[in-house]
Amino acid sequence: MTAFDAKSTPSYSQEDVQQILKLAIAHQSKDQEKEFSYEQLLEIAAELEISPEMLKLAERDWQVAQGEIQQRQAFNAYRTERFKKRFGKFSIVNGVLLLVDLVGGGGLSWSLYILLFWGLGIGLDAWNTFQTKGEEYEIAFQNWYRKHQLKQTFNRVVNKFLNAWQS
Repeated sequence: MTAFDAKSTPSYSQEDVQQILKLAIAHQSKDQEKEFSYEQLLEIAAELEISPEMLKLAERDWQVAQGEIQQRQAFNAYRTERFKKRFGKFSIVNGVLLLVDLVGGGGLSWSLYILLFWGLGIGLDAWNTFQTKGEEYEIAFQNWYRKHQLKQTFNRVVNKFLNAWQS
């Protein structure tokens, strides 16, 4: 809806209402720099005729979404650190090779080929590391998540075993 008509009462779609309320809450929290308590959330839901059960369900869905966001952030941090290590190795080894080529042959020749081909691999690795959308990213995330969950499960089992054994 672009303009308000003075004669008729405007109506909004559910999506419009969500966007307007989201903006209004964002403006209010910026002005007052405060957080909302759970009681306030319940009051808002009651005013919007949202049942406490639906609010609990929505809160659970939100918590699941927040957990996934945190997992994705951890995955992205892991990939970035892995890339930094690879780039560091690339830089050190190629720096030494360039120096050996420069000192040994009076110029740069064979070391440039190594730098070029290895640099191509590093460029592709950077592309994959910092690309956070698409099917390949989702597959890599799911694989990392499964391994991460497996490690956590294994650690819990080992800790339980060690605690039981110490007792």
